[in-house]
Amino acid sequence: MKVLVIGSGGREHALVWKLKQSKLDPELFWAPGNGGYKGFAQCVNISAENVEDILDFCMGKKIDFVVVGPEAPLALGIVDKLNKKNIKVFGPTKAASQLEISKVFTKLFCQKNGIPSAKFWIFDDSKKVTDFLQSRELPYPLVLKADGLAAGKGVIIAEDANHAVEAANKIMVQKKFGNAGNKIVIEEFLAGNEASIMALCDGEKSLILPTARDYKRALDEDKGENTGGMGAVSPSPVVSENDKKNNLLNEIKFKIIDKTLQAMADAGNPFKGVLYAGLMLTDEGPKLLEFNVRFGDPETQVVLPRLKEDLLTILIESSEGKITKNELSLSQNKCVTVVAASKGYPSSYSKGFEIKGIKMAEENGCIVFHAGTKREGEKILTNGGRVLNVTAFGETYNEAREKVYKGLEKIDFEGITYRKDIARI
Repeated sequence: MKVLVIGSGGREHALVWKLKQSKLDPELFWAPGNGGYKGFAQCVNISAENVEDILDFCMGKKIDFVVVGPEAPLALGIVDKLNKKNIKVFGPTKAASQLEISKVFTKLFCQKNGIPSAKFWIFDDSKKVTDFLQSRELPYPLVLKADGLAAGKGVIIAEDANHAVEAANKIMVQKKFGNAGNKIVIEEFLAGNEASIMALCDGEKSLILPTARDYKRALDEDKGENTGGMGAVSPSPVVSENDKKNNLLNEIKFKIIDKTLQAMADAGNPFKGVLYAGLMLTDEGPKLLEFNVRFGDPETQVVLPRLKEDLLTILIESSEGKITKNELSLSQNKCVTVVAASKGYPSSYSKGFEIKGIKMAEENGCIVFHAGTKREGEKILTNGGRVLNVTAFGETYNEAREKVYKGLEKIDFEGITYRKDIARI
């Protein structure tokens, strides 16, 4: 069986790593891949956003199944185009992907379908935003979000009116996030504990994956800029997976995940793929912060290692609209990952530096997922902002955490930086 994974980050390396373990013994291809491909897949030098070349490759190579990693090709309609060519693919259609592509769409969708989320205001004019912020008594802090895709970075928390006006200006006038900022959503700030819940969906049925928590801010103690994620732990320390009568997890599944699936199906856009709900567990119950329509990054790097199932089989079932399982078999161990990033990330950074010590980290009990790397001969070089995801298991969070940080001590490249407080639970 020939399988193509699309994407180049740590999430995709984790997918390739897990799919390689399938009893279906797939021949794996990875477009464009990264420096971690060796021993897992054949890299194909095609950008994840070059949909036409990916289609040509699939037809020429007779690919049986495609797994889409990042959101950009989903937004370009790659699933619709593969379906037209009768190529099986895991991921939502362009219409179903609106749940991530547009925050405006999602807020209105939640409002219409009674899915709990923060109070919000929508604007498409920068002057109206400024007038609104300067003329109203508002409950600060407020959250300002660019409407479109912004690689997980299009969110700014404003502490007061001046900061909010400045943030709106960055998004809508200075176009810090490009055309993603043509519209803006302003939300009330939700207090509580964050949780990440991912579910495999077949259009009607959902299957909850291991729970997780990610760490978005660049610096220790949740300070600094928002990033794509600087680390993650699984299971979530605030959402138990063990109790079969877990009211919280059942509430999330019923009120948010399954309600969304039903509403999307009713609208004629059945959702197949991964539905990722970023949640705030408030005093009033779980509320949606955002939807993603693909595996989270770096949550995937702690979720898939805990999964005791044949991932490829389940992804195929999802794509065919016939998930057979009612629950997943999971490792009871804790899993922690920490992102080793380039100095300057999430702003400007340099790349092309040799990475040393990966093998030593692996020999010390870590799984090292490559994110922004490339190979030149026998050398592995930095090639992005988030470079590596150093991952480990433990019976406790602390045991897993200690393994990860000992592994990170073995790794070195110019400008290496990482948070020191991941999984300090």
